[in-house]
Amino acid sequence: MRTVELLLDEAADLAVREAWRRLADAGLPSQARHRSPTNSPHLTLAACRELTAPIRWELAEVAAALPLPVRCTGVVCFERPTSVLAWALDLDLALANLHRRVWEAVASDSPLEHLNPFHAPERWSPHITLGRTRRAGAFAGRRVPELLPAPPLSIRLTTLRSYDTETGALEVLEPRT
Repeated sequence: MRTVELLLDEAADLAVREAWRRLADAGLPSQARHRSPTNSPHLTLAACRELTAPIRWELAEVAAALPLPVRCTGVVCFERPTSVLAWALDLDLALANLHRRVWEAVASDSPLEHLNPFHAPERWSPHITLGRTRRAGAFAGRRVPELLPAPPLSIRLTTLRSYDTETGALEVLEPRT
């Protein structure tokens, strides 16, 4: 699978890494435990089997719209197949439009059964993951917000990239020149 993600500005990246560290220090699930050099704070927009030429063409237009300012709205916890602790982002019109363009790009040249339904525009909840585990309820009943630094009020989404889950390769998706 190939993800399509947005990277954060330097200040927001550092704030997320501090949150990861604090969770790990408290013995809670944390993205800090993922030691891969490709692990960095990001916002996942979509995932597909491959980035075909038509998908890449559309994503180059999306990359040209960056940087994009967004607002962090606080801590959120998801109980999907995994427990996820995250900082939620405000789904304003600009972010919704950017996400819809990415979704339409990957859906235009991918079998729908290979796309994650949580990334569909009507179900997508923009967030930056702080910790994740397969253990249900891992963050419930804990004073997690007190452990975390205050989330940045404003974040700039700066770079569009893709991560290949099979090879571990990262690719920055550049705007067309």
